[in-house]
Amino acid sequence: MQMNYINNQTSLKLELDWIPKKDHIVWAIDAIVESIPTADLEAESSWTGRPEYPAKMLLKMLLFAYSRKVFAGRKISEMAEENLPMRWLMGNILTIPSYRTVNRFRTGDHSKELIKRLFLTFRNRLNQLELIDDSALFIDGTKILANANKYTFVWRKSVEKAEPKLDAKTDALYDEVIQNNVDIEVSKENSRNLNSTELAEISTHLDTKISELNEVIKTEKVAVGGSKNKRLRRKLKHYNHLLKNDLIPRKKKYENANGIFGDRNSFSKTDHDATFMRMKEDPMKNGQLKPGYNLQVASQNQFALYYDVFQRPTDTRTLIPFLTDIFEETSHAADYVVADAGYGSEMNYQFITDELEANYLIPYGMYEKEMTRSYHKDKRKVANWNYDESNNTFTDLDGIEFKFLRYSVRHDKYGDERNFKTYQPVEYFEDPTRENLATTKKGYRRQININANWEYFKNKAKEQLSSEVGQSIYAQRKIDVEPIFADLKAHLSFNRLSVRGLENAKIEIGLALMSNNLAKLARLLSYPTEYQKNTIRIPYFMEISIVFFWNRELCPELFYFII
Repeated sequence: MQMNYINNQTSLKLELDWIPKKDHIVWAIDAIVESIPTADLEAESSWTGRPEYPAKMLLKMLLFAYSRKVFAGRKISEMAEENLPMRWLMGNILTIPSYRTVNRFRTGDHSKELIKRLFLTFRNRLNQLELIDDSALFIDGTKILANANKYTFVWRKSVEKAEPKLDAKTDALYDEVIQNNVDIEVSKENSRNLNSTELAEISTHLDTKISELNEVIKTEKVAVGGSKNKRLRRKLKHYNHLLKNDLIPRKKKYENANGIFGDRNSFSKTDHDATFMRMKEDPMKNGQLKPGYNLQVASQNQFALYYDVFQRPTDTRTLIPFLTDIFEETSHAADYVVADAGYGSEMNYQFITDELEANYLIPYGMYEKEMTRSYHKDKRKVANWNYDESNNTFTDLDGIEFKFLRYSVRHDKYGDERNFKTYQPVEYFEDPTRENLATTKKGYRRQININANWEYFKNKAKEQLSSEVGQSIYAQRKIDVEPIFADLKAHLSFNRLSVRGLENAKIEIGLALMSNNLAKLARLLSYPTEYQKNTIRIPYFMEISIVFFWNRELCPELFYFII
């Protein structure tokens, strides 16, 4: 027997109110957003004209839309009209915001400040629930595709190769113009290239000279062999044509590109802030570089607590600015900074130790290899040699003694300074066999360079990673920060940005991360109270039919087994 169904649109509806389920994400979104202080932002709005939509309402709309994999402005506006939980979040607003309103708010000036306050409020809420502490921050990064055409690239090397050729042409044209006695009033030194402004001035003087020649040619008489003024005018017109149609536009293009590059090697024409980098998602398996941004996330208990977006493709150079912002906002964010080997470098170790006064659980590039048996048996590795501290000498496994030779300083392309000690073998004139071992195949004396500062931080990294506390914390890295990227890309399908520009990308990525955080928090708060503390849960994005809970105090063996 089926239900009595009549599609009668004129029937009287008696349902006057609707409330979402207790475990619905809209409750978490509403509670967090309403607790954000926005009095100063609301005071900046205009008191004239049509009233603005409340910023908190628009923020709630975006957070809920992103949690439902809806990122386009038109789709969000359509969802606001048809989705019941979205209407509940909007409250008594009768007029639905258009997609233009949604997109303007998403890229507006207030949105960046709102996202910053949103994460601060969320961290305070997690602290109140005792879900996070200051024990450790787990840091990792991933690449997010930019909203840009993947074929509109500009490479620094191409500009650096083409611009000198253009400068050579402008130098030759400058010399020819001077030889033709044209007063261009632009001085040029041999070591300096003309810029686009100076080229435009030369073109202006050529126009003036051509106009003067036109007046002279009008009044001159016909001469045997042709007019010299006409020949000069023909040359000057040719020079001016080259300047206006080739040299000046190309010079402006190269100057504009050099201004956009900054410290990058590439950018996209459709999104100047996007850098071409190698993505983890590579369906063609050809390693093609695509325009994108480098997202860095600091997490704990699978919640994204801090994030930032960088234009550098490598993670090593992003750690210091990322941690600087974190520790400026929170004086003591964590006792341990935990990351993978992509962040291990001398400068990063020194910054965490000296500036932040924190510990690091970050392996360096050769950490795993140095733990192998083959590495410890390799006689070429200086780490396996004997060091005499009193005499400051190294002795390799063949018995060749290396004495201190000199100090040396090296600078990388980023300006970082590294200090080295250079050692050279002593001379073995009476022992040809050992003398042969002390020289290279070409007859030069062997040398080794030791960076004492780097060796100190490497040994400290080994010590911290091999300690009992360090092992237990570092073992949680993969199950803490990696699921955030799985949630972002697999569960939310957030693989490509909908906005352009670095600042707008930070806002949109913040919305996606916070919607993920609130979904996790809503699920967590829906669990029984006795399971909300001292428990480890299987990530909610995994499609499973049964969810298991275990208590650390009642069953520690199972807890450590899962880790």
